[in-house]
Amino acid sequence: MLAKRIIPCLDVKDGQTVKGTNFVSLRQAGDPVELGRAYSEQGADELVFLDITASHEGRKTFTEMVRRVASELSIPFTVGGGIGELADVERLLSAGADKVSINSAALKRPGLIDEIARHFGSQVCVVAIDAHQDESGWTCYLNGGRVPTDRKLFDWAHEVCERGAGEILFTSMDHDGVKTGFANEALATLAESVTIPIIASGGAGAKEHFRDAFTLGKADAALAASVFHFGEIGIPELKQYLHNEHINIRL
Repeated sequence: MLAKRIIPCLDVKDGQTVKGTNFVSLRQAGDPVELGRAYSEQGADELVFLDITASHEGRKTFTEMVRRVASELSIPFTVGGGIGELADVERLLSAGADKVSINSAALKRPGLIDEIARHFGSQVCVVAIDAHQDESGWTCYLNGGRVPTDRKLFDWAHEVCERGAGEILFTSMDHDGVKTGFANEALATLAESVTIPIIASGGAGAKEHFRDAFTLGKADAALAASVFHFGEIGIPELKQYLHNEHINIRL
């Protein structure tokens, strides 16, 4: 069985790492380059960098910032934000990214998933899905959680998988920053309905929440931001805890 992964996430706005609650109320959390270096040294399995306002502002991801972060890492590096065509993927891979994360662009033009998988391989293409649960089920959102679509989480995840994505990064907007645990029921349904790895995002507040994401939610990886950025949970201690809970993790 593949080892479960712990993934810190750098949400970057105006060159600074930020973190909010339910996708709003952002506060600064530090320099992305310094944080990236620290997480690499602490034993994180991967790092995700999201330029969180690029799609909303209609611009490309900060390539130079990506290059600076990548130069400090010895772990796989996923970059997202403002990616809309193959040239963007090429640019970010050249800057040091190992994978790209697409969200809004994929919802607007699903064929982009096929193109990235065909040109660069499925392992490069991570599709991020931001979803909010309402009376009709889980609805997918565009532009950093600002714009609802007519897409439903499980249908879209199935299509994403069929088109050749290598992984799905699922963020529950309802759980984001609340620190009461991941959306484990939805995660488990996702894990059972697609054949590609699922990264859990939104809701980490305690070590037990990571355990539950892996056991109850059947996630392949768990992503978090503020609990790492603000020193509430250390990555080495989290991994040791998970190991003690009999979860297959790289120490």
